Amino acid sequence: MPVELTIPSPGESITEVTVGAWTKSDGDWVEKDDLLAEIESDKATLELRAPATGKLSISVSTGTEVSVGASVGSIDPDAAKPAASAAPASVAAPAAAVPASTPPPAAASTTSTDVARATSVAKKIAAERGIDVGSLHGSGPGGRVTKADVLDAAEGRAPAPSAPPAPSPAVVPAPAAAAAPPAGSRTVRRERMSKLRQRIAERLLESKQSTAMLTTFNEADMSAIMRLRKEHGESFEKRHGTRLGFMSFFVKAVVSALREFPRINAFIAGDEIEHHDYIDMGIAVGTDRGLVVPVLRNAEAMSFAEIELAIRDFAGRARDGRLSVDEMTGGTFTITNGGVYGSLMATPILNPPQSGILGMHKIMNRAVEDPDHPGQIVLRPMMYLALSYDHRIVDGQESVGFLVHVKQCIERPERMLLDL
Repeated sequence: MPVELTIPSPGESITEVTVGAWTKSDGDWVEKDDLLAEIESDKATLELRAPATGKLSISVSTGTEVSVGASVGSIDPDAAKPAASAAPASVAAPAAAVPASTPPPAAASTTSTDVARATSVAKKIAAERGIDVGSLHGSGPGGRVTKADVLDAAEGRAPAPSAPPAPSPAVVPAPAAAAAPPAGSRTVRRERMSKLRQRIAERLLESKQSTAMLTTFNEADMSAIMRLRKEHGESFEKRHGTRLGFMSFFVKAVVSALREFPRINAFIAGDEIEHHDYIDMGIAVGTDRGLVVPVLRNAEAMSFAEIELAIRDFAGRARDGRLSVDEMTGGTFTITNGGVYGSLMATPILNPPQSGILGMHKIMNRAVEDPDHPGQIVLRPMMYLALSYDHRIVDGQESVGFLVHVKQCIERPERMLLDL
């Protein structure tokens, strides 16, 4: 009797999803737990895996919207397994084809480090297709091997070059733009919005209509942090296995400021104010699917290394669509970094029901007055900061004080160590 392929629930309140690209074709023989397709919702992407071994029958095509629990195909465990295909000629080539003067290449071995730098999806697909993860050149953050790298290797395509280190690991660079149409073209194209993109649009509109949002600006001299990263970055990476980025400093600075101005960490709930004695920090991450905001739980209790490791993990899994719904809900404040895209100044939009969001921007050398020597002009690496807040709960004095506190922590990082 065929085993039905039903849509799993991505999370509470999600009733409809979109069937992503199938990794197998109709009529293929599949093994139990093989990855069959990705299921996209407005909050997360799930994997659809084979519940049994047998012949696959697909009844719903890629891009179709279906309800949670609906059937999208079946697997016939009683079908006859097809005979194994012949090995590729390149594999069956005799060893004598290699000149005697040329030493045989060493067999690639997969070390625990090689496996660790691959995403979970990449590992599973590589295992299914007999590909050595350790021999692949990862295109993800920090050289991480992704699903796309494994699929490229399986199809004989050259791996993509490793991505250069981003200024902040919190935001993943957007994909390259599509090729421009020929000059004089008047073609009009329409593309269906993904569930995630529809949800983003709804949330942005909700934020504009349901909050009294204002934004205040300031700027921070990044000299002290840049000096610390230069002096201690190498030792930090050797000890903790991750780069010392800017984002951990800003998370620490925001935690300190929220302790000083706790109402910015609160929500409006009807005619009440809901205060939080913890700080769950949302970190905005850009992906080719849209913006997602994974959450650092109890950020006030995290070390610099824990923050950097968590953000790197979020960025890698966000790029592969592997974040869970729980990881993207429940934040009390958000930080977003448009500076990695070159933004000099922008107004971040609140993420309801949160009352505040901090926007980081591009670091640029600018002429400023030296605070230690009034009247003297110096060239310093400066970053504009923007705090958008809900004026219904946060007063102007609080918002300005909050941003000044963040500025002071960034310009004098010792304040965060001394809890000042």
